[in-house]
Amino acid sequence: MLDAEEARYWIALSLISGLGGENYRRLLSAFGDPEQIYATPISHLRDVVDSNISSAITQGIDEEKLAPAMAWLAQPNNRLLTLADSDYPQTLLEISDPPPVLYLKGDVTRLNQPCLAVVGSRNASPQGLNTAEAFSQALADAGWCVVSGMALGIDGAAHKGALKGKASTVAVVGTGLDIVYPSRHRDLAHEIAQKGAMISEFPLATPSIAGNFPRRNRIISGLARGVLIVEANLQSGSLITARLAGEQGREVFAIPGSIHSPLSKGCHLLIKQGAKLVDSIHDILEELGTAPISQLEESSQGEELPLLTAMGYEAVAAETLIQRCSLTSEQVSAMLLTLELDGRIASLPGGRYQRLN
Repeated sequence: MLDAEEARYWIALSLISGLGGENYRRLLSAFGDPEQIYATPISHLRDVVDSNISSAITQGIDEEKLAPAMAWLAQPNNRLLTLADSDYPQTLLEISDPPPVLYLKGDVTRLNQPCLAVVGSRNASPQGLNTAEAFSQALADAGWCVVSGMALGIDGAAHKGALKGKASTVAVVGTGLDIVYPSRHRDLAHEIAQKGAMISEFPLATPSIAGNFPRRNRIISGLARGVLIVEANLQSGSLITARLAGEQGREVFAIPGSIHSPLSKGCHLLIKQGAKLVDSIHDILEELGTAPISQLEESSQGEELPLLTAMGYEAVAAETLIQRCSLTSEQVSAMLLTLELDGRIASLPGGRYQRLN
């Protein structure tokens, strides 16, 4: 773990205008750590980066510019991760352009757990939101930390579901970590910081800028062993995440939907291009080759158990289960979806459900 003085140099270098990740990594490769880079003569720096960046480095650290980041770093639960840090996410070291620095709020151990990304449309359907939440909770209970981008829609639902599970969640944001975007996710961000982790490669005070989100997406896919797309139209940024996942050698999963729904078009395109069609959580776990299915099945023996008992082995309607269990329609719908995703029940024509085991 870096001490404050080491972090000071890493952050200061990252704040130099126009530097970027590629130049940062070239400087590290040529001269060593940032403190050594700041001590390097300008003539040598110019062999690696352009004159403007070389001049900015030799002028020394801009203490006024650096002060907000150092004050943030001194607060509890905040940390800086660098390429030289043993806690830096190992999966990100596998991609072609790992960020030299990551701002972290929360539990650093989440970043090196087995991770799976769950992303999708900002304008998701109610069914899509329920699916994302149920899948994410099941994945987290099966030991997979769920990574997403904290956007509205599927991302938010994925985080909420994973927070209910054992392995929790990581939010990769496209702003500085001192900004919550979208603002309506303020409470969600606070819960993620307490139970999971939030990370960003962007300096503090970086606002929401459209061009930053594709850069964020490469980190979402880079952290994960695979990416699950729940709902996406053909213009969805989730397709960018899926493309990046493929380029990084990650698995791509997609949930199919109605051929008439625009929110299914992106998923169907991915499936045509080779993504694995998913209609059960087991499809993901079996593909990744680490399917702790016993844990998953145990997770379905909790609050859903009375529903399974009330169902018996006959085909029953949701309305019947509402009456038998004295639950609300929302509670029964959520339980039925979880059980269906776990492969324990099947939906039948006419809104009926059948127990499978």
